Amino acid sequence: MNENLFASFIAPTILGLPATVLIILFPPLLIPTSKYLINNRLITTQQWLIKLTSKQMMAMHNTKGRTWSLMLVSLIIFITTTNLLGLLPHSFTPTTQLSMNLAMAIPLWAGAVIMGFRSKIKNALAHFLPQGTPTPLIPMLVIIETISLLIQPMALAVRLTANITAGHLLMHLIGSATLAMSTINLPSTLIIFTILILLTILEIAVALIQAYVFTLLVSLYLHDNT
Repeated sequence: MNENLFASFIAPTILGLPATVLIILFPPLLIPTSKYLINNRLITTQQWLIKLTSKQMMAMHNTKGRTWSLMLVSLIIFITTTNLLGLLPHSFTPTTQLSMNLAMAIPLWAGAVIMGFRSKIKNALAHFLPQGTPTPLIPMLVIIETISLLIQPMALAVRLTANITAGHLLMHLIGSATLAMSTINLPSTLIIFTILILLTILEIAVALIQAYVFTLLVSLYLHDNT
């Protein structure tokens, strides 16, 4: 295959205009809703999963932290649907773009930190200097803790981008190898194709896990500041 290995990560355009916004708005349209009093099995299962996830993430929060429950549930649903749709052939995955992941991570992290400084400023400042620190090490530890706080949104975004991108690249390489071996050696092709199927199942799991990890870390940042 002569296709560029990173061609699938290029943001698509329609008539020269970026289509990323339309792609980002598409996943919420796939979430089923019901207008009836009695829901069907699909919507019942969906509501059960949402309640289970929300209960697990909000269990450690106080009343102020639980006001973020709708935002966190919406975030995990959006990242999950986006990651899963990106596994379809000839599709584009917005979560492979570091800029988009930073656009999600920075406002959520900043909101949690600002809330912490507004409501518990003493506890927030205490994180910069652990108790019992020797006096000569105080300036260095304050600098280290400040840097560790500022890189939290970058770590969130890079983790999601790297995991999704690595999986897509590996699937692309193994798919290319399967296609190339199909005209050379049939037994080897079947083995590689089996590996590709197993990798696809693994990528579905990674898509779900990374959405959960991203949201859980935002929830932990919120818990530290409320």
